[in-house]
Amino acid sequence: MSIPVILSLVSATQVDVAAVVNEGTAATVAATTKVSEPSQLASAASMLGGLILVLLLIFTLAYLLRRFNLVPTHNNVLKTLAVTSLGQKERLVLVQVGEQQYLLGVSAQQVNLIDKLAEPIQIESASFADKLRQAKLKQ
Repeated sequence: MSIPVILSLVSATQVDVAAVVNEGTAATVAATTKVSEPSQLASAASMLGGLILVLLLIFTLAYLLRRFNLVPTHNNVLKTLAVTSLGQKERLVLVQVGEQQYLLGVSAQQVNLIDKLAEPIQIESASFADKLRQAKLKQ
């Protein structure tokens, strides 16, 4: 082989190698772009999962508020002043109707009047701010 033939083969090979390298770089960039961008389906699934989590949190908190009677009742006619648990389903409840107070025994099947109090019991109703202040003082 002569030198001009060898040089032409080398230059043709260099052009082919340069084209392959350029195509490989473009394919790598395209593959990286596809991997780094999440699909619309994945984004929608993530958003739906977050929505379900927030709704479960709201329903759980509402259930706990109802379960532990943390929602105050501002009913002037009938007030529950105190509740003491005696067992799993039995309670003593102090109820005020108007100016009269009643001590009731409450079970799963029935409610019994234990006593009609002659002298009303005064119960302090501390606000959340007062309770927080007392907790800070205890520390």
